[in-house]
Amino acid sequence: MSKRKLNTIDLFAGCGGLMDGFMQSGHYNTLACVEWDKYPCETLAKRLRLKWKHKDSDKEVIRFDIQRTDELINGFDDPEYGVNIGLSKLVGKKQLDVIIGGPPCQAYSLAGRIRDPQGMRDDYRNYLFESYIKILSHFKPNFFIFENVVGMLSAQPDGVPIVDKISRAFNEAGYVVIDDFKRAVFDVADFGIPQHRKRVIILGVRKDILNAQNDSTLTNQIVEDFYTNIMPQKQKTSVKRTVKDAIGDLPKLYPSKTIIKCNGQKYSHQPISSDGVLNHSPRFHSERDQEIFKLLCEDIESGRNQYVSTEELKKLYTRFTGKQSNIHKYYVLRWDQQSNTIPAHLYKDGMRHIHPDSTQSRSITVREAARLQTFADDFEFLGPTMAQYKMIGNAVPSDFAKVIAEGLFELFNKYC
Repeated sequence: MSKRKLNTIDLFAGCGGLMDGFMQSGHYNTLACVEWDKYPCETLAKRLRLKWKHKDSDKEVIRFDIQRTDELINGFDDPEYGVNIGLSKLVGKKQLDVIIGGPPCQAYSLAGRIRDPQGMRDDYRNYLFESYIKILSHFKPNFFIFENVVGMLSAQPDGVPIVDKISRAFNEAGYVVIDDFKRAVFDVADFGIPQHRKRVIILGVRKDILNAQNDSTLTNQIVEDFYTNIMPQKQKTSVKRTVKDAIGDLPKLYPSKTIIKCNGQKYSHQPISSDGVLNHSPRFHSERDQEIFKLLCEDIESGRNQYVSTEELKKLYTRFTGKQSNIHKYYVLRWDQQSNTIPAHLYKDGMRHIHPDSTQSRSITVREAARLQTFADDFEFLGPTMAQYKMIGNAVPSDFAKVIAEGLFELFNKYC
């Protein structure tokens, strides 16, 4: 068993779901996190400072454009992003063991490709993995964890499968990865997360980690062990958790008879905040939407189940709004099941994440979304409410990140 913690840096860190899971395992120390978005950076820096006692978290969380790789590594003085000493000095003489993270998924997601007229072919985010690999090539850690959406497996922005480009690039950088990325797909619900969310988790192992001849044979064994033994075993021992397990004990938020105005905001539910529970304020819902939510929840509670099919939900939408939609707009979470995927799109509306209690007639709060993503209750999200929903939807569930971290640590102790 390794007596020292393994050092990591987190790329495309977001608000820190992946980082927090690695830290919770107790086996890792975060040296730096890179993210370009303001509010996730502020959230992440506060989490590192308060929870993980990092006194220099404002330096360790680097808000910068990762495509400017040389500056990110060597330091920068920028009018937009400020001043930072860069990754090289933050790492210093410490041994960097693992790089974690995954580029933004919008360019690879099936939903993103459907919404975009060009099918996301012209989106620069298709190739952000190249920046990840440049940093990987510079530091040459023993391992990396690369996370992304399942849509990555079918993305072909320039006619060539993006997985082929990524696999080839990792190989050229000196790392062994799994041959078939389809085997790297996991549904987090199978690992005790109260949510269905499929993600690709690519483990990379440096080819010369076990010998000086750069022979990848033994390294392939390490990769195979991770996918054949370690992750399936963790899946087998996990207990399925439901929506009720995750959010059933949170304070209830009921519709108000009148609109409440507070600090320039208007609220349709009360109380507008729950003492002792961070980020548990309801978003505003019109009377029409409250009526729809109540109807849908009562339909499930009564066992009638009239509005559970896509066609009936589309008809309901037309009846209430006078509009038509090719997809159904509404989905009520089920107490006794896992949630559907918590997406970044939740910041635009909560229609597909309706709270299952008919008496509350609302969509889920930021804290409820965070609970379904297994963020700890002391994890505080900063910035406007919509930014909080977005960063939570973009994150890796913390408990699933912890599972990955523990599995990787097993490999480290077994082979290194």
